[in-house]
Amino acid sequence: MSNPAADTTPNTSNISNPGVYSPLKLPVFRVFWFAALGSNIGTWINVVTSGWVMTDLSPSPVMVSLVQAATSLPMVLFALAAGALTDIVDRRRYLLITQIWMALTAAILAVLAATDQIDVWNLLILTFALGVGASMATPALNVTAPELVPRNLLPQAVALSSLSMNLSRSIGPAIGGLLLVQFGAWAAYSVNAISFIGMILMLWYWKHEPAERSLPPERFFQALRAGLRYAHMASPFRAVLIRATAFILFATSVWALLPLIARVELAGGPGTYGLLLAFVGIGAVGGIIILPRLQTHISRDRLVLVASIVYALTAAALATIRSEAVLYGVMAACGAAWVGVLWSLQVAAQISVPAWVRGRALSLYIMVFSAGMALGSLLWGWVAAQTNIPAALLLSATGAVLAALAVRGFSLGTQEAPDLAPSYHWPPHPPEAEELDKRRGPVLVTIEYEIAVEQREAFLEAIQPLGAIRRRDGAFAWGVFEDIAMPGRYVEFFQHDSWLDHLRQHTRVTREDQRVQENVLRFHTGSAAPKVSHFVGGAPTASTDSSMATGP
Repeated sequence: MSNPAADTTPNTSNISNPGVYSPLKLPVFRVFWFAALGSNIGTWINVVTSGWVMTDLSPSPVMVSLVQAATSLPMVLFALAAGALTDIVDRRRYLLITQIWMALTAAILAVLAATDQIDVWNLLILTFALGVGASMATPALNVTAPELVPRNLLPQAVALSSLSMNLSRSIGPAIGGLLLVQFGAWAAYSVNAISFIGMILMLWYWKHEPAERSLPPERFFQALRAGLRYAHMASPFRAVLIRATAFILFATSVWALLPLIARVELAGGPGTYGLLLAFVGIGAVGGIIILPRLQTHISRDRLVLVASIVYALTAAALATIRSEAVLYGVMAACGAAWVGVLWSLQVAAQISVPAWVRGRALSLYIMVFSAGMALGSLLWGWVAAQTNIPAALLLSATGAVLAALAVRGFSLGTQEAPDLAPSYHWPPHPPEAEELDKRRGPVLVTIEYEIAVEQREAFLEAIQPLGAIRRRDGAFAWGVFEDIAMPGRYVEFFQHDSWLDHLRQHTRVTREDQRVQENVLRFHTGSAAPKVSHFVGGAPTASTDSSMATGP
């Protein structure tokens, strides 16, 4: 195999007025995209096969919905840990392990199906095992794809990643239904196992150069805490999580109950189920093609609201329409609405966090989304068992509309991406503290400002966002105080657990943060820059007992 993935430096010299397909002009992204497409096709073949096999093994709506729950639950349990690993380990080796794990699991399913040994419980266990592999791989794959393109092509890269998933959604189910009818479940599972080979080869030949680190990587649990802290403090990303939860809890009813709609309500076979999913993919592909252009005319907030309502209407149509031909059109609209919501949320999630925490942040998004999928699947399977399938769909459609209206005030941000590149306007460390033991702590940093008396309220209002940034990037305490003997003399302070934690904060400051800090500094009236002092706890070691001034 040639090595087109070896060159990982995006070249955009020939890309002007980028369209949705512009990232495919970059060789490394093109190879990655086609490998992901093959893997995604195999995944959808597996989804159709497992859903249909379960209807053979047990007609209960709860048991059928458990297949979706077994797929989603690992994302809830392991995605956050996977995000932390994504940010601190060699991503190429890590992804190779996950792809090999999923290929072997799919091969075991194929063997069990071929020997007629598959039953309800080993189907659920192996579906769960495939979900474990997917949950460990997804954050790393989501972080890797945007890193293969320049920042101005990020929305197009996200759109193409969604296109890969949804193109596979239209191809995979059709192939899965055909394989089930012509050969049986063993053939479908075998194709899924083979589908991982392309990604394994791509990762094997990919010459990924990890970013150089001036500081040691965070420990695992420390990285988890940092990711959760960032998500809690970053309001645009928090809005993504809230909007995603409100949508998916109700939207998952369609996916959980679709096998039963095909089999019971439409009295169809695996071909019917496969075609319903195929038209979802067709609608999604159409949506992906127009979304990058549509975003220039409509905000993400409005797009998510409208797409959520359209999706709810398709769920209601599934509950009330029994014409198979009409439902194919309904499922195409369902796919377009589904991808409209997911694309908007994913772009907002990608651009709202900086690179150092992106794996953890996206894993939290995946975890929240998957928790909604798992809980929603169980909920709507239970509701269908207690009432009937149409009633469950109508209830979920009503809930989806009400939820979309309830959370519309949580903004996903502006269309223009914030500049979250590192600013490097703080020095790597105060010069006098170059040899300081990085384990010493806690650390106290103070900054002294001189503010005109009539500007004090404006200054205090401007410094509050800076305090949120300090805490978001690792400070466990922050505050600002005025000297009662000298009105207008303010001292800002923040604290870190260790000197190493404070040095990490230096690397995390973005250009967007720099603008917030400059807005605060314009209130300073002193002839010199605000005085910055560093104090460190713990016993000093040789060559570290120094006065540490100069810093942020």
